Amino acid sequence: MPESWDSVRAEVRAALLDTGSLVRAVGAGRRRGVPLQWRRVELRPVGIKGGVRLQVTAYDDAQAHTTNHDDAAAPAAVDALLDQGFGNWHVETTSEVVQVRITKKGDAQVHRSRRDAPVEVATPGHDRAKHRFFDVAHPDVRAFLTAVGVADHEGRIKPSRRDKYIQVEEFVKLLDKAVDDARTAGVLPDPTPENPWRLVDLGCGNAYLTIGAYVWLARVRGLPVRVHGIDVRESSRDRNAARAAELGWGDELTFEAATIADAATEPRPQVVIALHACDTATDDALARAVHWEAPVVLAAPCCHHDLQAQLADHDRPAPSPYSLLTRHGLLRERFVDVLTDAFRASLLRAVGYRVDTVQFVSDEHTPRNLLLRAVRTGAPPVPSDLADYDALIDEWGLHPVLEARITAELDAARARATC
Repeated sequence: MPESWDSVRAEVRAALLDTGSLVRAVGAGRRRGVPLQWRRVELRPVGIKGGVRLQVTAYDDAQAHTTNHDDAAAPAAVDALLDQGFGNWHVETTSEVVQVRITKKGDAQVHRSRRDAPVEVATPGHDRAKHRFFDVAHPDVRAFLTAVGVADHEGRIKPSRRDKYIQVEEFVKLLDKAVDDARTAGVLPDPTPENPWRLVDLGCGNAYLTIGAYVWLARVRGLPVRVHGIDVRESSRDRNAARAAELGWGDELTFEAATIADAATEPRPQVVIALHACDTATDDALARAVHWEAPVVLAAPCCHHDLQAQLADHDRPAPSPYSLLTRHGLLRERFVDVLTDAFRASLLRAVGYRVDTVQFVSDEHTPRNLLLRAVRTGAPPVPSDLADYDALIDEWGLHPVLEARITAELDAARARATC
């Protein structure tokens, strides 16, 4: 039932100002008719010289602006944020997660969920270790990292596994932003215990990132979610399922041995991830996501062999002046990698997704660090974009696998573009 925003606002205000129990809060989305200075704000307590402060990070379209407020200044800063036109507030405390959506009528739809176990507030000082987004101080984060051998039993990240820890942390950052953007855009409904989000990882392998996604969404953020990992190898399914059961999460974190084409389709997932699926397996995963009309898709491509082989197999020379690139094997390989992912991004945009290409993680941690981040908007394609795509594949004489996998959706999109 909707509640009065005035009373809920008071509850949210008190939680934001209680730096002893606040873990993290996010304001996002837009209320109709109410001015909004920032696209998104994040709040959390931080320990600095002189004591604990409320840190506010406000994002505009270009950059982030961070300020720290002491007990005297924090109330005014919080009131100013609550006066703005944010349509959604997500507030995590040590004992509870509160999600608020403000309706067009100005009422508040509120979902409150108690945490299974209290969470410690991490407020590091200048003389302590840097605070991490995926913080090992959280008991479930620590349990996961210890189970997969990234952290020792004292909760310290092993130097030899630091790259893997950074990879998981950077991924959950990108996942967190993607689902929040989709919720703000209104294409991803808030999860409830009756209708949790379903996340599917196509080609999950050892499932480090699959389990990391579950830990972040379900255990840290406290969202109702079911995570399902798909891998063709039965040994991967058995090992990952045993690990989920050992951690006590087997009911919400499940695994299946199947090809991407045969992966379970019901209920349809809201979030699809495919991380380092080799060669055209990435195209298979993207095609399944398109067929499902998944609101959020995250794909980190790997091993771009198909177009490399097409370019090598036919006698058609590279269009001028690109022969300067293709005559050198290493340069040709890197260029066609980029071309492959440009085709994928263009096709996803054509069938109704907003697509960003972002750096998954720094080069020093992994060379395969490009991520396609897509949020479904349903917008029709821009005719000039379709024309550019057609001209590019014709000029090179290439046949992207993803285009063949989503022919029906692409034909429908082309029809919409001509209306």
